[in-house]
Amino acid sequence: MMQRNSLPLRCWAEIDLAALEGNIRKIRKVLPDPVKYVAVVKADAYGHGMHQTVARLMHSGVDLFAVANIHEAAQIREMGSGWPILLLSALLPEEDEYALELQVTPTISSPEEARRLASRAKSQNRTWGVHLKIDTGMGRLGVWHEEAVKLWQVIKEMPELHLEGVYTHFSSADSDPEFTKHQRKIFLEVTEALEVNKNPGILIHADNSAGLDSFSHRSPFNAVRVGLLQFGILPYPNSLLARVEPRPTFRFITRVSLVKTLPPETPVSYGQSFRTKKKTKVAVLSAGYGDGLPRAMGNRGAVLIGGQRCPIIGNVTMDQTMVDVTHLDSVQAGEEVVLIGQQGSGRIEIEEFSEWAKTIPWEVLTSVTKRVSRLYKTPLGI
Repeated sequence: MMQRNSLPLRCWAEIDLAALEGNIRKIRKVLPDPVKYVAVVKADAYGHGMHQTVARLMHSGVDLFAVANIHEAAQIREMGSGWPILLLSALLPEEDEYALELQVTPTISSPEEARRLASRAKSQNRTWGVHLKIDTGMGRLGVWHEEAVKLWQVIKEMPELHLEGVYTHFSSADSDPEFTKHQRKIFLEVTEALEVNKNPGILIHADNSAGLDSFSHRSPFNAVRVGLLQFGILPYPNSLLARVEPRPTFRFITRVSLVKTLPPETPVSYGQSFRTKKKTKVAVLSAGYGDGLPRAMGNRGAVLIGGQRCPIIGNVTMDQTMVDVTHLDSVQAGEEVVLIGQQGSGRIEIEEFSEWAKTIPWEVLTSVTKRVSRLYKTPLGI
């Protein structure tokens, strides 16, 4: 019987693990040696595949991993017990016992959470390392900064809990440097009030990929959380971190399934949002929004065929997308089409792709669906 994994691919993503490892080394070079590297690998390692990505990161010198939920933590723990795992989201009450068993470091944002986790640890006669999150203006997780000292006093009274880190999250590091500066100032004031900066064993972190641009070596921060940058994507244009020169790790590819010629005044795709003005050669691609090609790219995005840009025409459908290839001399069914990445002398960066899709690179990467196979390049060496 024919094996499913032997069938030809219609749409796939190529993941360059050597580029990932090289990016880690470049990022570490711009950080002082004492600073710990927290590799953020939530959402299936930003769509790259948790198992393969984490396995490579374990050999690339990262200090700990950060995930969004207990299921992601369990995936990493199945691969090894030597790396700390920070849970960035709040634990659900029914997840407490599993988090303790998996040796996951939870984030605390309230006295209620602290008491609950301490009770769980006490029931097993254990101590539990935790991180305290400070809300400096994100309005999401974390204790409001004015209440942080009170919560710290609660934690200190619980011998079952051991504070391993304090952190915050910048809500607008990629768009509002003044507000980010304001958040940083608040966080520094809180760390001084908590006196955690006097204990070198406690991790103090606020900077993610976008915030690293203003990272100060003179601050008490001794850890950074890196997500998008390690995958070769600068969080915003003109970043000082351009000197890192990260290499993209993600390439998104599909194939031409059909080439046809349409007469003038022919509507294309659902809703008749596009109508040919002249005789038009159209290539039908084997990918649509069911694969992760956003519907918003209808009539505004482009792809690469033979290294040349071909505009998307009509609405993107679930399984197919149409592009105008009238200007190309020859297009054949089965030909490779690059949605993100390089082909010949042409290139479509994920930032440009995101603009067409009216979204951000984070969402683009995590929206490439499970039916898109991931192919891993250079898994054993650079």
